[in-house]
Amino acid sequence: MRIKPAPGLSVRDPETKQLLPADGIDVPDDSILWTKILNDGDVVLVTAKSAPAREGEKA
Repeated sequence: MRIKPAPGLSVRDPETKQLLPADGIDVPDDSILWTKILNDGDVVLVTAKSAPAREGEKA
């Protein structure tokens, strides 16, 4: 899943201690830590833009 800081917030990655970029980062879907941060409202899910499938990939 891809997450980014909620509007008006700065959020640090608990592992790297770096602020999350405004455009977001990819985190594991099964991460208990990031799911908790998401549920707390500190980050929001980034909606995937529909990109055309690359050559050789199935849609």
